[in-house]
Amino acid sequence: MNGRPDPITLGVVWGALQSICVEIGSTVQRTAYSIQAREGQDFSVAVFDAQGRMSAQGPYSPGHMGAMNFAIRNFQEAFPVETLKPGDVLLLNDPQLGSGHFPDFLMTMPAFWEGELIGFGVNLVHHTDVGGSRPGSQAVEGIFDYHQEGLRIPPLKIVEEGRENEAALAIIGANSRVPRNVLGDMRSQRASLLVGEQRMSELYARFGRETVDACIETMLDETEARVRARISEMKDGEYRFSDFMDDYGPGTPPLKIAVKVTVAGDQLLVDFDGTDDQTESGLNSYFNYTRSYVYAALKCLTTPHEPMNAGALRPFQVEAPEGCFLNPRRPAGGGPRAAICSRVFEVVLGALAAALPESVTAANSHFCNATFGAYDPVRRRRFVGYELIHGGIGARAAKDGCEAMSSPYNAANIPVEAVESTTPVIVERFELIPDSGGRGRFRGGLGVRRDVRILGESIKFTNLSERHRFRPFGVLGGEPGQLGRTVVNPDSPGAYEIGGKASVDLEFGDVVSFQLAGAGGYGNPAERDPKAIEEDIRLGLVTRW
Repeated sequence: MNGRPDPITLGVVWGALQSICVEIGSTVQRTAYSIQAREGQDFSVAVFDAQGRMSAQGPYSPGHMGAMNFAIRNFQEAFPVETLKPGDVLLLNDPQLGSGHFPDFLMTMPAFWEGELIGFGVNLVHHTDVGGSRPGSQAVEGIFDYHQEGLRIPPLKIVEEGRENEAALAIIGANSRVPRNVLGDMRSQRASLLVGEQRMSELYARFGRETVDACIETMLDETEARVRARISEMKDGEYRFSDFMDDYGPGTPPLKIAVKVTVAGDQLLVDFDGTDDQTESGLNSYFNYTRSYVYAALKCLTTPHEPMNAGALRPFQVEAPEGCFLNPRRPAGGGPRAAICSRVFEVVLGALAAALPESVTAANSHFCNATFGAYDPVRRRRFVGYELIHGGIGARAAKDGCEAMSSPYNAANIPVEAVESTTPVIVERFELIPDSGGRGRFRGGLGVRRDVRILGESIKFTNLSERHRFRPFGVLGGEPGQLGRTVVNPDSPGAYEIGGKASVDLEFGDVVSFQLAGAGGYGNPAERDPKAIEEDIRLGLVTRW
């Protein structure tokens, strides 16, 4: 093809690439063994061209997919493209090379057409348990380096020309408390990539290599141009903001995240200078993961409805001092880094509220991702339980925040039925918390309460929550949301609270009450429509204003 592809062909190819991502993701969701992948959608998918540039991504976690842009380069360094063969599948979970912690298994499969490499399908699934000091491999407390967090896998050829690496799979299974889930999810990942390879080959067969490659090149350039045009509309200057993580374990001080966003022409520089040092705990975020959520925030603020691919990232530069907890040095712990992603996303929004008041949201209700291991006396085996609980979304310029939804990544609350059918627990309450959202011209989304009774013995419980100490901030006059908390046996005389990063032992039948913070409000509360207040009171979302 000479020159630019015609708009219809460009649109069809773009739609096909997006469809391929969704089909890979749907295959994971339908074939995965674990409930977090099958029900919570804690996985991600993207496709890359032969040069290792992301062409399109699925509607999944931005933290995973932002990191894929750098992980694919690490794969190519370990396995140069000329050495790859049809049927090969590569795997890694190294936190500095992938998305930041050991439970995330990142796989890629090269796609070939007429004997030539045409691109890569990539997916990442959060696995239930990969060993380490606590079930679920996400402990904050008691961690001083990542060697305590589980099995680290450098770039590895897990399948060679269609033949599984049985020795590697045996080692991986032997280092998990739930080998059936881990090996089943790995094979689910491989199966989905086979679907992606087939669909990519069909796309190239339909249009030819020259046309598809020209379309990808045009999409990258057009996406970049649109992001730069949007940045150019912003007022040049420096925009600063800071917020705090509650702590990095019981009895530890808060962690400051400081950010400066510089708008200069058609470029954005995000600098985390002033952020606290890395911690001697699990609570650190390797730089690929930090950078990913900055990208997610900036894309949402610039061109949220435009294509997302490698071109969208070119106008952005992200820096964080080496040795801070957003860019730690090896071998810092990083298993619970998911607790940090919301704060990275939110401080960028907080910084740019003055520049883009119509585009930002207030702070979200922080999700909870607790895990626990125990012995099931009925089935007579050990199990690992996984909770993924989402509360409210921050209010915005024209609308209240939503309830019980994931932000800033596209996972979902795991249904009660799925949790109860796969682990010996009873979910006794799952409800909204009235009055928890921050007041404003638009109200923040409400927090969620979920009470879980664990019918296991020798329970090793690991909490992973936030906003127990620092309320989710409001913007432009909006009030912050109410604090969250985690309570053991909340309706008994012996009820007690545990910290958001605590690791505790529980007894058979203990109830853990996850009470998430409410999200922040937007604008002056005095400007709220009285009819909206009346409706909130009628629905029981608020009891007073």
